[in-house]
Amino acid sequence: MLSRPFAPSVPPISARPDWDIFCHVIDNFGDIAVCWRLARQLAGERNVRVRLWVDRLETFTLLCAQVDPTLSSQEVQGIEVRRWEIPFPALEPAAVVLETFACRIPEPFVEAMARQSPRPLWINLDYLSAEQWVAGFHALPSPHPRLALDKFFFFPGFTADTGGLLREADLLARRQEFAGSAGLQADFWRQSGLPAPAAGTLLASLFAYENPAIGDLLALWEASAVPVCCMAPLSRTRSAIESYAGRSLRAGDVLRRGALEIRILPFLEEGLYDRLLWLCDLNFVRGEDSFVRAQWAARPLVWHIYPQEEAAHVAKLDAFLGIYCAGLSAAAATALCEFWHAWNGGRVKGGRINGGRVEKAHWQELAAALPTLRKHALQWQKELARQEDLSSRLATFARSKL
Repeated sequence: MLSRPFAPSVPPISARPDWDIFCHVIDNFGDIAVCWRLARQLAGERNVRVRLWVDRLETFTLLCAQVDPTLSSQEVQGIEVRRWEIPFPALEPAAVVLETFACRIPEPFVEAMARQSPRPLWINLDYLSAEQWVAGFHALPSPHPRLALDKFFFFPGFTADTGGLLREADLLARRQEFAGSAGLQADFWRQSGLPAPAAGTLLASLFAYENPAIGDLLALWEASAVPVCCMAPLSRTRSAIESYAGRSLRAGDVLRRGALEIRILPFLEEGLYDRLLWLCDLNFVRGEDSFVRAQWAARPLVWHIYPQEEAAHVAKLDAFLGIYCAGLSAAAATALCEFWHAWNGGRVKGGRINGGRVEKAHWQELAAALPTLRKHALQWQKELARQEDLSSRLATFARSKL
């Protein structure tokens, strides 16, 4: 395995931190994945003392096995990790307080912030979106209704007038090293306990929310003219894959049908998941964290966006497709957009005869566009990398306000 990029030296756990980061884990891993990446980057690259508050340490352990969910306070990879519990302990807030994804930090802590002099900088790190309105609201303050505090809204995004994307300083160099090293790739396969797929196999990773389209896609891959190897980390795709398989599955299982081979992987810690994305010809991702990591992987991707009431997520999906497809040929852009919409709509068609008519061949058209999409994914990554990353913009913003 590659060495860990974060190895900060930190003061004793009892010292007042520079940043407090609050994370409320809802029903997925994206919240804690983003917070954990950001905390390590601030500590490792900026020598910032970080105190990370997490309400569900049991979920955190799946991303980082070093976390002990029985402890209220611990140090993990140079980060002070605290259980967010009630009653909330009385302590001095850090100079910067980061509330992630509108998680509503405890009122006693907010009141302690208001009593401090100088008062802490309070930032709400919001959800990622490519919608045009984001730039206009980025970094704007919102006054507290009764306390002398302002909360600043910080929006991650894809343009220079937003908050940027999470990207460790050495991430792209590590990806390039891995891509050019047969030895590192062989190490990945040894750790998985399975051999590398045969030459000419389409290698795809599958990470999504519950989706009836998963069964459609697996059936299409089974009938594919090209061998397909599907790498599926244990997640919310499991029930759909089991329904297709007709049996229960666990990590390490392999299912072969026709041209398709499905490999069930354990839930991967972040470093291994990055390597999986780097290896694959096509990555199915979801939410926010894996979506961003797939873009840094510079490989074609399919995004399963988090569904919202009244289909509000469709506007976000289209906003990203609008900027992502700007440099694509019309044929490739159409294939990508139609497949993404079909995937998020829960039905992927495969050109079969239906009542005497030929259905839209969503998968076949996407597969035909993959060589073009691969070149485009690399160019997209290069363009994104010219911008400052999220932690750099947060740090610059904090310096301007303190």
